[in-house]
Amino acid sequence: MQQRTPWSAVLVLGLVLGGCGSAAVSDRTGPSGDDLVVWDWKSGDANAAAYLDEARAHFAKSHPDVDVEFVAQPFDQYYTLLGAAIQSGRGPDVILFNGGGQLRDRVDALLPLDEYVAEDRRRLVGWDAFTHAGKTYAAPVTLQGHPLYYNKALYEQAGLDPEAPAGNWADFVEDCGAITDRTGAGCFGVGNKEGIGIQFFLSAMGSAVLTPDEYDRWIAGERDWTSPNVKRIFELWQQVDAAGLNNDGVNSTAMFNDAFALFQSGRAAHVIGLVSDVGHWKDFGEFLDPDDVGVMAAPVVNPGATPSLPYDGGIGYGVAKWTRDPEAAADLVRSLTSTAALGAFSADAGAIAADTTVDVSAADPAVAAITSAIRTGKPALHVALSSETVDLMGRLSQQLLSGSTTVDEAVARLAASDAAG
Repeated sequence: MQQRTPWSAVLVLGLVLGGCGSAAVSDRTGPSGDDLVVWDWKSGDANAAAYLDEARAHFAKSHPDVDVEFVAQPFDQYYTLLGAAIQSGRGPDVILFNGGGQLRDRVDALLPLDEYVAEDRRRLVGWDAFTHAGKTYAAPVTLQGHPLYYNKALYEQAGLDPEAPAGNWADFVEDCGAITDRTGAGCFGVGNKEGIGIQFFLSAMGSAVLTPDEYDRWIAGERDWTSPNVKRIFELWQQVDAAGLNNDGVNSTAMFNDAFALFQSGRAAHVIGLVSDVGHWKDFGEFLDPDDVGVMAAPVVNPGATPSLPYDGGIGYGVAKWTRDPEAAADLVRSLTSTAALGAFSADAGAIAADTTVDVSAADPAVAAITSAIRTGKPALHVALSSETVDLMGRLSQQLLSGSTTVDEAVARLAASDAAG
């Protein structure tokens, strides 16, 4: 493959020299007009190598003369660089997105994929996180969810039944006290330095507080921020920290990967983690005995609630409007979501693939608990919010822990942001 200047550098230079354009079609030229460029933040990871090899091989069967270049961008700059590409109307052909607001905020720059992915509808799940106004703008690669992981070895050391974690909040808090008294471990490992911890907490604990009807209406966009149960979630966020159930310095602890390190090292008995390819069962199993990595339902706070696993499509690939060959780009998306490719990603990275046909029978015990919970799971609460509201929630969550705002003030501001769209 002929080497190119990284597209992030080209875009930054172009914006500095020529200003921000708004062309709908790319004027990108290169060694071959048939080449496809993919932007992501995964292709530089060793555990994604087999996944990309399988996807390339699948794509080459139908497009042997099309060269595919993967450009791994730093995640902390990813959406800023992508914003520059969208403003200039030129950049990658295929783009990796987080599901939810990050995709929905940018659908004007993407092609609807419905006509291309119809055959994949039954095999793949998690589509809702990549749809907007009835159209599909990306195909799901992984599922993303927020299970409550627990350390079975600490439960056993504390004299608790590791196979029967508490089902309600009062018993859960009592068990946490026993664990701390007898092992020295804290209850929760939490990181909110970036304001991410509240996203995990809202979605993991929400179904244990909201009634099923409230939950479904939240996802449908009918959110009542004045509801006592909605307020209860944010009160609980404050109270858990004030009661010493969290590690010290939550607002100065990074979620990735300091909070997870507390759980992996046995210094926290629980962590709200992920089901994607980081902060999840496979990561934890490198430090803990895989048989000791448990997955439990959120303990019931409101007797009228029915806890469920919050999950959505995690990451997925979309096609830029400016691509020269939409059909080839859509075929590449289909190759990146093929069973062979997703099977490799599941095996090497530990991701819960969006493909329901991928065999996970040889995976760690936690996977069986996660996949069984997916059958009755519901979309995550925070994914239903706009990216602006999620960002605001992160800032307010830090203020709630520091005592510089109240729950009433926080939910009022969130309601206003949510209403503004």
